[in-house]
Amino acid sequence: MAFRRRAKSHPLFSQEFLIHNHADIGFCLVLSVLIALMFEVTAKTAFLFILPQYNVSVPTADGELVQYHYGLKDLVTILFYIFIAIILHAVVQEYALDKINRRLHLSKVKHSKFNESGQLVAFHLTSVIWCLYVVVTEGYISNPRSLWENYPHVYLPYQVKFFYLCQLAYWLHALPELYFQKVRKEEIPRQLRCIVLYLLHIAGAYLLNLTRLGLILLLLQYLAEFFFHMARLVYFTDENNEKLFNVWAVVFVVTRLFTLTLYILVIGFGLPRVESQALDPERGNFFSFLFNNILFSVLLLVCLFQASVMWRFIHFQLRRWREYWNEQSSRKRAAAASTKQQTKLLKRDSGYHENGVVKAENGTSPRTKKLKSP
Repeated sequence: MAFRRRAKSHPLFSQEFLIHNHADIGFCLVLSVLIALMFEVTAKTAFLFILPQYNVSVPTADGELVQYHYGLKDLVTILFYIFIAIILHAVVQEYALDKINRRLHLSKVKHSKFNESGQLVAFHLTSVIWCLYVVVTEGYISNPRSLWENYPHVYLPYQVKFFYLCQLAYWLHALPELYFQKVRKEEIPRQLRCIVLYLLHIAGAYLLNLTRLGLILLLLQYLAEFFFHMARLVYFTDENNEKLFNVWAVVFVVTRLFTLTLYILVIGFGLPRVESQALDPERGNFFSFLFNNILFSVLLLVCLFQASVMWRFIHFQLRRWREYWNEQSSRKRAAAASTKQQTKLLKRDSGYHENGVVKAENGTSPRTKKLKSP
């Protein structure tokens, strides 16, 4: 009697995928279906969730150019992409990181750090490529004067605004992920501090119309963070391989120097030459006369912050190198002691010399005695 073979369901719709460590997926999928239905019923309302709002036609020499500014409706768009980020986070966890973790058999602490670095490697790599494409196509690298010329930069190109909305959505989605991923209590303050700093930087550049400078700074920061988390992943797979940490150290120092140079160039020399120095929030000009008066104080704070970051980095590297050399010296001492012990055992087994005559271990001569004939 033949039995029908049960068809194997796709893992995306398997019960393990929906329940195992990802209880938020069901809610996100239901919400996505509701939004899709909303798109069919009321397209205008659906566009509010999907596309950036506040588009205006700006007259240019070649005609009109559609650009964007910010407003309260951006919160709705950010909310939609928060759920998209949660779904993508779960997909990367299920199809990549969990499979690698099963092969490596890591401890609980390393398992948590491996998941964190794996997620951030995927995000930072995507963000670096995307951000680099934006700054190259918009001409911010080829023309550094565009970072402060015609400030305030109230009107943004589509790709610049969409990039900022997605960045805010990702770092806001990281807050509920602390619960979904069951992060250890000891790790929560460090991750919260990192999330809050990124949100302050991105939201500050977006709201103060410093988006061009913010893009370059994010590119430098994400590049250094990518190498750091990539080095951690390689280290978890092979603890003897620390070469990528050396690459990260070089990239970190270079990016810090570029960051400090950009701060001095834009805040110290570029923005003070802006024609309108009056505070005008309606036009988006927040570079007021008061800020111009405390300019050197701002630069001093930036330099002190960068100096503190470099000091922690140097202290970390010195401690790492000290531990490395201590480990190497202990290995050499252990190898020398082992060689010495083997030499002693070899001498004991093969006998020792006394007055030019080889003696056995019990002091007798190793030569056989001749038997007297009877």
